[in-house]
Amino acid sequence: MKKKWIWHTEPFPCLTKTWRIMRLSVFFIFVMAVQSWALDSYSQVTRLSLNLKDARVIDVLGEIEEKTEFYFLFNQKLVDVERKVDIEVRQQKVEDILSELFAGTNVNRLVMNRQIVLTTAQPGSEEYNEQAALLQQGQVTGRVTDRNGAPLPGVTVVIKGTTNGTITNTDGTYSISNLPPNATLLFTFVGMRAQEVVVGDRTSINVSMAEETIGIEEVVAVGYGTMKKAVITGATAHLSGETVVNQNRTDVLNALQGHLPGVSISQNSGMPGSGYNVVIRGMGTINSYNPLYVIDGVPGGNISNINPSDIQSIDVLKDAASAAIYGSRAANGVILVTTRQGGEGKTVLSYNGYVGFQNVQKKPELANAKQYMELNDESRIGSGLTPYNWAERIPAQYQSIMNGTWTGSNWFEESINANAPIQNHAINASGGNSNSRFTMGASYSKQEGVLGNPVPLKDERYTVRVNSSHVAIRKGDLEVLKIGENLSFSYRENQGIGIGDQYSNDIRNMLTVTPLLPMYNSQGGLYLEADKVADKWNHYGPAGNPIATMVYVRGNDLSKGFNLRFNAFMEVQPIKNLVYKSMFGYDFRSGAGRSYQPTINVASDIRLIDNVRQAANSQHGWTWENTVSYSTIFDSDHNVDFLLGTSLEKSGMGQTMSANNRTSSFPGLWDYAWLSNTAATTVNTTVSGAPYELLMMQSFFGRVNYNFSEKYLATVIMRADGSSTFARGNRWGYFPSVSAGWIVSNESFMESASSVLEYLKLRASWGQNGNNRVSNFQYVGTFSQNKHYYFGDTKTVRTTGAYKDVIPNPNIKWETSEQLNIGLDAQFLSRRLSVALDWYKKTTKDWLVQAPILASIGTGAPYINGGSIKNTGVELGLNWNDNKSRDFRYNVNFNATYNKNEVTHIANTEGIINGESGVLMATTDLINRVQVGFPIGYFYGYETAGIFQTQQEVDATQAKLSNAQPGDVIFVDRNDDKKIDNLDKTMIGNPNPDFTTGLSFNAYYKGFNLGVTTTGAFGHQVIKTYRRWADRPEENFTLDAYDRWTGPGSTNKVPRLTFNPHPNRNYISDLYIENADYVKIQNITLGYDFAPLLPALKFSQIQLYMSAQNFFTITGYSGLDPEVGYGEESWDSGIDIGYYPSAKTFLIGLNVEF
Repeated sequence: MKKKWIWHTEPFPCLTKTWRIMRLSVFFIFVMAVQSWALDSYSQVTRLSLNLKDARVIDVLGEIEEKTEFYFLFNQKLVDVERKVDIEVRQQKVEDILSELFAGTNVNRLVMNRQIVLTTAQPGSEEYNEQAALLQQGQVTGRVTDRNGAPLPGVTVVIKGTTNGTITNTDGTYSISNLPPNATLLFTFVGMRAQEVVVGDRTSINVSMAEETIGIEEVVAVGYGTMKKAVITGATAHLSGETVVNQNRTDVLNALQGHLPGVSISQNSGMPGSGYNVVIRGMGTINSYNPLYVIDGVPGGNISNINPSDIQSIDVLKDAASAAIYGSRAANGVILVTTRQGGEGKTVLSYNGYVGFQNVQKKPELANAKQYMELNDESRIGSGLTPYNWAERIPAQYQSIMNGTWTGSNWFEESINANAPIQNHAINASGGNSNSRFTMGASYSKQEGVLGNPVPLKDERYTVRVNSSHVAIRKGDLEVLKIGENLSFSYRENQGIGIGDQYSNDIRNMLTVTPLLPMYNSQGGLYLEADKVADKWNHYGPAGNPIATMVYVRGNDLSKGFNLRFNAFMEVQPIKNLVYKSMFGYDFRSGAGRSYQPTINVASDIRLIDNVRQAANSQHGWTWENTVSYSTIFDSDHNVDFLLGTSLEKSGMGQTMSANNRTSSFPGLWDYAWLSNTAATTVNTTVSGAPYELLMMQSFFGRVNYNFSEKYLATVIMRADGSSTFARGNRWGYFPSVSAGWIVSNESFMESASSVLEYLKLRASWGQNGNNRVSNFQYVGTFSQNKHYYFGDTKTVRTTGAYKDVIPNPNIKWETSEQLNIGLDAQFLSRRLSVALDWYKKTTKDWLVQAPILASIGTGAPYINGGSIKNTGVELGLNWNDNKSRDFRYNVNFNATYNKNEVTHIANTEGIINGESGVLMATTDLINRVQVGFPIGYFYGYETAGIFQTQQEVDATQAKLSNAQPGDVIFVDRNDDKKIDNLDKTMIGNPNPDFTTGLSFNAYYKGFNLGVTTTGAFGHQVIKTYRRWADRPEENFTLDAYDRWTGPGSTNKVPRLTFNPHPNRNYISDLYIENADYVKIQNITLGYDFAPLLPALKFSQIQLYMSAQNFFTITGYSGLDPEVGYGEESWDSGIDIGYYPSAKTFLIGLNVEF
């Protein structure tokens, strides 16, 4: 007999999540301890090899300084360093080498950390002891304050190039000893700009620290390098890692909402793990419109796999001139992500974590059982039918409904997971010295869903990150050879419910299924078809328990995935400011999924045999980039820097596979639902697999920046990309850009205004970017096969055959986005007010679209270049920073964007691309459309002019539907042909906002901090399509039905109720369009830093905080959430088909650093 093996996902089911976190923490602390020991014990363990012939002593000392972190101090009049020596040693301690070097001389040594003093004084002598005392007891004291003179406790003070340091106490004072000669002190504090101070011969140093703001002197990322913000000529936006962390979000993109002008971020769904739509300066294509993410210099990657605590900064390249350095993938803008990097000084340990709970922000208003029966009867009467005999249709439930002991099933309410938990924990260590820097971090986050009960809906993520850099060869201040790496690993588990189209949307089912069905049967189990039969429930046959469908059809579906990203770099600087950099990046992704569908009989969902499915995939790719940069200044005013580079990239290497089988050996048990535990037969087995599409690209690029005395600025960029996506002849795309700036405030004629206007820069740019995001090899024909072919006279045996499934087009080429930008940056009132204003015009042409062909051709349509669109807009960013007193400071940031979107060309006779039909049900018409002269994805349907109030009004209207009656909708006859048909359809709404805004406020008072973030969108609409399905007798009604027409003058908005299908609700019309303007209070955080009250703990920060997210929404939209998406990267957006809403969340957290 063949044995069955039982497989389980967890080899140790009793292992708790707490134990996992503890193991991770212990490992992390151990690694940090090892790193700290390695830095502190440097002088005891350093060994090196030397082989020098006829060399001077000073040359030997120089070789030791170059190969180690030691430095020597001596008096050449007393120590003979010109003496010639021969020395050959292999892996000896520095102490032993020096003993050999000075053997037979009167030279002695004093060693403190990495400083070695050569002296002729004899040990034990008064001179020797004085020198030792000076070396060991060098001390500086002082006080650190903010710019208003308020003391700053917890400031880190370290001797630059060492790990020796201290922190300031509650009154901002400090004392630090053991300073070597020529020491430099480094002062750092969260939220403040780091400062370096040369000690010299001073014994007291007081420092005033300024807030860390992105001013004109700050350096920001620009792609393949950094630039001072003052001399940037393109349109960019910057966000600090501290701002990202303070949003207390589990996803980076969620934390960015409302902070970046010109960047619109909306969530596809509120379900945990759902993606985001990110649109920079308007939607420019019907293909993928999300921007390019560059993570630590490597293009590509999933930003949602990064824990927000790992972010050091976010920079957005918005205009074509800034983004042109990334060429073919920058048409939708570029987001540069820099993760945390180490710094000089002692090792800093930190923990930031929170726990909280989530709830549904808004509940729908649905009819209860009695209301449903009343409305149903009215609809039958309105159609000339008799009301139902409810006692016969629902005999088991009728009496309890009528006497009020049961109000019916509120499916939405039943699915709520009240107080759904959420948590996030991140630990980090960073430190280093002048030659080596490191940062290490690990995080864990888990979020459960507010809807979907009893399905254990969740999104769970683990991340680990290690970044380091090391100067391998140094000559004085010149870092000749520098190496480093960025390593990240993320693991994610996700379990959800159906939120797709009308056929698999569990939220939609909760909103629409009749309330007359009970959720549970008398035994406490879910109410199934057998219970309907037993109760003689015969109201509407297809009606089924939506909770049972959710649990049995989609509730046992778990996906797992991990992502390993690694990039290593080498920088060679043979002379100052000439840098060659080579970077190799590798990206590996793997995923697995498993689902189980047990036997079920719920109305139309009938499965007599259970089904097990497993799937797996893996893919990897690499990027190799090489750049040479050089910067110089000539004639003291002319600043020039050059960048030349090349890039090679190969991605899509991997495969995907899935398999299904029936008849589990352990029916109904999810833990044992594996293919190996199903029936040993191939009759019901289905296996599929395929490789991923291979993509290769080669690139050459260059950039020249010039500025004259930081007054006149210019940048020129050119990039050439060759992609395997296109055929020879169209494979290469060329993407130039040019930009210029004028810092007017540096002109002599502006001196009189400098007391009010400290800084003013005017800038202009033009450039082109590309987009090649379509399936690969569209220029060659492809074939598929299936077993649907018969040969011979009889159709008895089917044979596998091949067929051509797509028409090739060797002439397709890149999409091209061209953008013109004019802007200014200004600072007023002692630089407290900063202003950034931009106007842009972005034109995207040569859309990659499928050509319209006749269905009779029998094969897939080819891709062609066939469309263009124009986005025009204005962006405004305002930032105010102010310190009102020694104890109180605050800042306010406001941004607003206006964007107008218009399609200018479609490559067919009609100038139209139609969206999906059947979005609501198989027989419904399309909702969204792309058309020349209109915004992309606009709502397409019938305009209405109210409700017929009387029969006389019906008779007087020529353009009406047949059998129109009082209470029916008046559809507008737009072409005035006296009839209502498809030719009368027009634009009835626009899902694209005209305006988006963001407002943030932060205040600090005596250890307290308060932060508030709001977002807003205006000038767009949402189509509430689930109401069109709900307000029908077979399903449930929304309470909108109580606003229906009941007689002349009763209403002019909602038509009468009818039982049979009727154009009143079947036609896509503006009856279901609602304005979706909204203002959301995204985040409110209140915290207090206890570190100043606990100086003995030597913590630089002990902040306890509370946070509320999605706290309040101001909107006129009657649905669950006005921030509606339809599909990820889908231009046909704004369709509320049953949207999983964002949760209202309350958190309590702790942020400590020491």
